[in-house]
Amino acid sequence: MPNPLLLFAAQIVAIFSVILLAAGYLKTDPKANSARVFGLIAFFVVLYLLNGMTADHIEPQFQLDLSSWDFFITVGTNTIPGLFMIYCFLIFQEGEKFPLTLGAAFGLQILLDAVIEFLSLSDGAATSVGTLNMLSTALDVLMLLFVGFAIYWTLKGWRADLVADRRILRWFIISVQGTLIFAVVFIENFLLAGGSGSNATEQAVIVFSIALLTFGMLLIALRFDFVSLSYVIRKVTELTEDREEEGAVTFDAESFNKVFKDGQLYREAGLTISMLAKKLKMPEYRLRAFIHKQLGFRNFNAMLHQYRIEDAGNALSDGENRNLPVLTIALSVGYQSITPFNNAFREIKGVTPSEYRKKMQQGD
Repeated sequence: MPNPLLLFAAQIVAIFSVILLAAGYLKTDPKANSARVFGLIAFFVVLYLLNGMTADHIEPQFQLDLSSWDFFITVGTNTIPGLFMIYCFLIFQEGEKFPLTLGAAFGLQILLDAVIEFLSLSDGAATSVGTLNMLSTALDVLMLLFVGFAIYWTLKGWRADLVADRRILRWFIISVQGTLIFAVVFIENFLLAGGSGSNATEQAVIVFSIALLTFGMLLIALRFDFVSLSYVIRKVTELTEDREEEGAVTFDAESFNKVFKDGQLYREAGLTISMLAKKLKMPEYRLRAFIHKQLGFRNFNAMLHQYRIEDAGNALSDGENRNLPVLTIALSVGYQSITPFNNAFREIKGVTPSEYRKKMQQGD
């Protein structure tokens, strides 16, 4: 049995840390959708922690009575995995549309959670206990899937991300959060009969883990801003790298365009930033900084899309290519399939490639 005072202290630390993190995020960027979603996550995490203080094994002086809030707390805390999925998408998949199927699945999960909780609190629901348990298990699996997508989006494109601070954010904060949320959902719903509230030791481990994570995040936020933190890490990294070869190439925007655009390097299928750095005989970290700071791109793939779509747009505007298949043009500028080409073209040009071709060639 964990020490009651220590458990209570950990819960208080976790609650205040979560509130301060959310307040800081919202204050820094109040109009950002990601900040608002993070605020919702923080609110429901606080409810989860408060609900843990209602368990029978909690000492009376630390115990809360939130029975009248059971419905809202249960449904609300079950939204954390889905909200975390949306949060990671907003941060790391800039400019892309959130998948409608996942949005519909999240909405369905909230609806079914509400129905299940309402029926479980109703006296007449005893005859459907088996059905409710099966449905609850399916929703638990869906929540794990949401966290899996969040972790996937966090890790996806890490190499292509040109913002050093955000690359650090992926590893030092978001991935840890995702792992913890995944573990809590899995332990709560699949390993512990009755949830953590009925298992004192397991609940203490979860609370201490949340307290440690959130307090650590708060210390990082207070002690460093992400710029200073990434600066220190970059400096340490640079000291371990080999010295640059004599005659290493340096660029400004004009000379880079001359080599990259005029040389059509962007047309190489599967081109990565490390491959480009080798072609340009330039340290990768310096190329990342150049593309981000001098060219204004936050993501290497976004830069590739810009150059490739400009090239494709010129080809589609050319009357001599009137009968040339769109797929052929997509492949010629570096895409390996039609779907990412169509998505990128619509995002940048506002219309489909076929609509763009028709519009540009009307006067021919």
